[in-house]
Amino acid sequence: MVEIQTEGENMSAVLTGEIDHHVARDMRMQIDEQIQRLLPQKLYLDFGGVTFMDSSGIGLVMGRYRNMASLGGSVAIRNASGHLLRVMRLAGLERLVTFE
Repeated sequence: MVEIQTEGENMSAVLTGEIDHHVARDMRMQIDEQIQRLLPQKLYLDFGGVTFMDSSGIGLVMGRYRNMASLGGSVAIRNASGHLLRVMRLAGLERLVTFE
């Protein structure tokens, strides 16, 4: 599930539940729709409610990075658990996004 929140020129996508190939597509579509509508300068992906993530989650982050970069914006990861942070860092995401 994705809940979109906005504050000024920033947009947060609060993610909850499991992120696997079954749900990642819908999450991507919901986030991308709001990026196109709101044109934020910064996208925060909040992983605080994520209980499981496979490689689909890495793809979700990378695709949102590409979308935001095309608009001149950036992406930051928030509230990722220790395990999720390790997976993201092993995938090299720290070269593309910031971690908060």
